[in-house]
Amino acid sequence: MKQTLKIGIRPSSLAQAQAEEIKKIFPGLGFEVISIYTTGDKDKITPLDKVEDADFFTREIDNALLAGEIDIAVHSSKDLADILPTGLAVIFETESLSPYDALVSRDNLKLKDLARDTRVGVSSQRRKELLKNLRGDLLLTDIRGNIEERLALIDKRKIDALVVAYAALIRLGLEEKAAEIFSLDVFPVHPKQGRLALVVRADDNDTISLLRR
Repeated sequence: MKQTLKIGIRPSSLAQAQAEEIKKIFPGLGFEVISIYTTGDKDKITPLDKVEDADFFTREIDNALLAGEIDIAVHSSKDLADILPTGLAVIFETESLSPYDALVSRDNLKLKDLARDTRVGVSSQRRKELLKNLRGDLLLTDIRGNIEERLALIDKRKIDALVVAYAALIRLGLEEKAAEIFSLDVFPVHPKQGRLALVVRADDNDTISLLRR
């Protein structure tokens, strides 16, 4: 029986926080965290609404799992493809830490208080369409990168505000940066936002037994 389980995650502070969250759920198990760059981490230019690959943020981690280089993949549930690669299975999914989107802005302004032509960074087509409907006078900018890189764009004055998952701010201890937390009726989100999924090889009985125990 395995003594230590290797967890594959993306190379970011948020992914590290997610791995720590998983460790706390399974306090009796030993874990080794391994960072793996995905296509989505390497390509920080292509807007997400132009990405056709459903495994943009998971492919390389899942490949490492299939190759036996890691025992568990930890993914944001909303990043999972509708159909997992053959041989893989979701064994566990957490409750959502927070299902909401939040606005981070210079001077801590709420959406209704942003001036006309304020530059707002967005990372998904869903958020872009919602903002267009709510404030068609804003300048929407496609942004990519991890949470810290996106927040830094405000400090560098390349954008004035951005919309981000509130769960990401919570996991990084940055809740105070949220100028506004949107209600779901005004700003609906992905149904699995804030959840984490543990993916294993479907035939890895040792790992499955350890996690289920």
